Amino acid sequence: MLKRARKIGATVIICVAALYTGAVFAHGAEALEDDSCMRRVGENMIHLSVYQPQNDIAGHYCTDIPAVGNTVLVVDLVEPMLREIPVGIKLIRGGSEEGDVIVDIRSSIYEDGVINTQQELGEGRHLLVVTAEGVQPLKYVYQLRVDMINYAEVFRATIGPVIGLLLITLIGYKLFKSKRFKNWMAAKRKKTTL
Repeated sequence: MLKRARKIGATVIICVAALYTGAVFAHGAEALEDDSCMRRVGENMIHLSVYQPQNDIAGHYCTDIPAVGNTVLVVDLVEPMLREIPVGIKLIRGGSEEGDVIVDIRSSIYEDGVINTQQELGEGRHLLVVTAEGVQPLKYVYQLRVDMINYAEVFRATIGPVIGLLLITLIGYKLFKSKRFKNWMAAKRKKTTL
């Protein structure tokens, strides 16, 4: 009976660990293609990095920005081809392109592959549109959320531990209700009373 309980316990621990690993990996542990800050149109990729040095000197964000205030937005033109054509940026307050334009950086060629801007961002949704003027114009869109709770991330971070706890509770309940466990406990009590 004890061996069976150990096997069940080990299985539960493995299941909980497997479910919880998704919440452990942070932005830096992803492959470049799987990075949520990466945008791809055809073979052309760009990457967005957002910093708020006044809040966290080492903090690196993407679309969920933790606080309002001074924000540095850095767009990396990953593909060398994008460094040879004019690229522009438009930052818009609101969730659509009809919102108030905060900054409009006119199209220019960025040979170093880096476009950056520093802006005061208020609470709410913002839209970052990066446009590359080529034979076929390319458009990359980032939906930014400033000082807003991302309920999807909260759910993903808590679902593993909740499922693990429910699984452990169910297995414990089944174990305590089993006849074998009751007989084992009765035999153990009998030995201690003798």
